[in-house]
Amino acid sequence: MSKVWVNNVEPGWEPVRDALVEGLSSGEDRGAGVAVMHRGRMVAEVIGGWRDKQQTLPYDGNTLQLVFSTTKGIASTAIAMCVERGLLKYDEKVSTYWPEFAAKGKGDVTVAQLLSHRAGLFTIERDITLEECLNWDTVTQALADTTPFFPVDSAHGYHAITFGWLAGELVRRVSGKNIGRFVQEEIAGPLGVEMYIGLPEEHEHRVAHLMAHPLPKFTPEEAKLMMERSGIGTNGWKALSIKGTFGNGVFNLPEVHRAEIPGANGISNVRALATIYSATFREVNGVRLFGDATRELATRNNTPSGEEDVVLLSNTEFAMGYMVHSPRTPFGGPSSYGHNGAGGSTAFACPAMDLSLSYAMNTMLTTVNDADPRCARVTAAAMKCAANA
Repeated sequence: MSKVWVNNVEPGWEPVRDALVEGLSSGEDRGAGVAVMHRGRMVAEVIGGWRDKQQTLPYDGNTLQLVFSTTKGIASTAIAMCVERGLLKYDEKVSTYWPEFAAKGKGDVTVAQLLSHRAGLFTIERDITLEECLNWDTVTQALADTTPFFPVDSAHGYHAITFGWLAGELVRRVSGKNIGRFVQEEIAGPLGVEMYIGLPEEHEHRVAHLMAHPLPKFTPEEAKLMMERSGIGTNGWKALSIKGTFGNGVFNLPEVHRAEIPGANGISNVRALATIYSATFREVNGVRLFGDATRELATRNNTPSGEEDVVLLSNTEFAMGYMVHSPRTPFGGPSSYGHNGAGGSTAFACPAMDLSLSYAMNTMLTTVNDADPRCARVTAAAMKCAANA
């Protein structure tokens, strides 16, 4: 059994610990953590396992974890803070803030359409190298010069990696700060937590190594669906890897950790993620990131119910960057908003329960419909505890 290195659990919240330990004990998780804030208190923070394949480095309170698209929730929070401050409007044209974006027929794309994956920019039009993708100006210029891959607002298609550059450039244009600096100075610093988009080199040794479980045995029907979603040449392949540029092993590279890829390479820990989400709907450590009126705008669904995502080929529901409660992303219930990430990580807020939760891990699990059993267990345990609190 993997060791539990950090175990801070208030009475009545032990099932959250037990749910994480179950995954560590079964081998579903090698290194993982869960954190739950309830009524402004950190009622459960459990971290355990190992952060390397050799099981020599503990997955402990000093560990940092890359959380893939869970980062999008942090970028969406930065955007909402800019809206709160009057720097941005969701219903304004992107080109008002970023004039070069108007190229290739995108002059009327609104901020709301961009953030809810309705702008048709799920990949980059020209071929682009990894080195170019790690250069902010190069990649944002390439996106500004990309023609939408479907008519704007006719559908939505998951901007798996491009979302972060698009949202981050808006933050930079209106605040004068690149997204990594904005997150440090306006979110992580005031809250006293660690959340990096662009990891300082001195912290690289703390990052858990990403691993993957062997692919499960899919039925022929499931295998066909997986190929339709992400096989070479599909919209999924174009979006999730930028046409193969972000291949296997790329997200373990230090140079990728140092770059700013706000759609996919946030590096943090579960304490930070849960704290940030709580601060979107209540005061935490003397900090409230934005008010209720902005939260209402930021978390209002902008994808018609039942509309299929043309990239993921399933029903997804997006607000202003946040994923909202739906059958695919149930989170903590109807008031919830957040974002999950490749392989299983997630973070969300559930204001109706005065709760936020985050789960992160270094062992990625491939599922057909995103129903990660590890995250589902800790979430179910937390929601039951909250109902009884």
